[in-house]
Amino acid sequence: MPIGTDLVLNEEREPEKVRLDGAALGRVVARSARRWKTPLAIPLMDLRLEKADLLAGFAVSADNSEAFHFTASLENSALSQKCCDQNAALGPGSRARNEAVTFIRSQQDLVAIGMTIGPFSLATRLMADPITAAAMAGRGTSPSESDEVLLLHQCLELAEAAVRRSVTSQIAHGARAMMICEPAACKAFLSPRQIRSGSQIFEKLVMAPNLRVKELLDSANCDLFFHDCGELTDEMVEEFATRLHPVILSLGSSRKLWEDARVVPKDVVLFGNLPTKSFYSDSAMPVSKVIEQTGELRTKMKECGHPHILASECDVLFVAEAKQAIHAKVAAMMDGIGARGDSLG
Repeated sequence: MPIGTDLVLNEEREPEKVRLDGAALGRVVARSARRWKTPLAIPLMDLRLEKADLLAGFAVSADNSEAFHFTASLENSALSQKCCDQNAALGPGSRARNEAVTFIRSQQDLVAIGMTIGPFSLATRLMADPITAAAMAGRGTSPSESDEVLLLHQCLELAEAAVRRSVTSQIAHGARAMMICEPAACKAFLSPRQIRSGSQIFEKLVMAPNLRVKELLDSANCDLFFHDCGELTDEMVEEFATRLHPVILSLGSSRKLWEDARVVPKDVVLFGNLPTKSFYSDSAMPVSKVIEQTGELRTKMKECGHPHILASECDVLFVAEAKQAIHAKVAAMMDGIGARGDSLG
């Protein structure tokens, strides 16, 4: 199965209006799941929603939220207030997503899955230069010694609170599993060398907040579907698999799932990981290569005997000028042996 909700959304006459119409969005999610014959009804992987909801509390409009970054540390009183306010109103995008979850919950053949960005990934989107701050923290610089490190820790507090609010609201609307996307929890933001030398940045910035979110999910009997398509070390994969212990672990195409299976518990289903980010490009990912990699993944995963859903590494985004190419490659992925040139419509 692909995560193909964005493809189906863009078959609508006015996709942007559907994003904000809960019932219409729910029908799109349902149509996507049924098209690829899966009970997993995965929403749009729109990782902008929690940031927009969070920044609304700082009087930043939704139109300006993506470009906004905090440039100075926050007063402790303001930080505490924003982190504690779990009942603040959600924006129109989040409300529509929640209403879509409710619609899916009413469909007996589908599993209602929620969607949220992860705490660390959201924190990185709240800063102009999170990589420098993370590197300083990795060298042992404390928040009291650096404004940059202090801001990183404050953004992480805000981000975790925003994710918890998002998760809680989706569970209340009927989500039975939660897809948490942490693409920034990777080597691009966190130095493997620092981690190997004993730095606790991965533990403090990634694992600790996600473990607390996992506790929230467990308390609500909601399963964790953990997604990280970033460049990872073997140790990061093992930490996600054994300590977060998701029901499904989704990894990017940089990983060889049949090798990762050695450190992933048998009751954690591996998900992925065809390079669907490149499906728009015939030069980077021709149909022949999709067929080849699909066959290899299927064969290797069968040989290692680990539970696996052959799927996309991330959501398959609609690109207007590459529509037919993307459809042909998704068809090749689904067929496993060849591509149909027709549309998936």
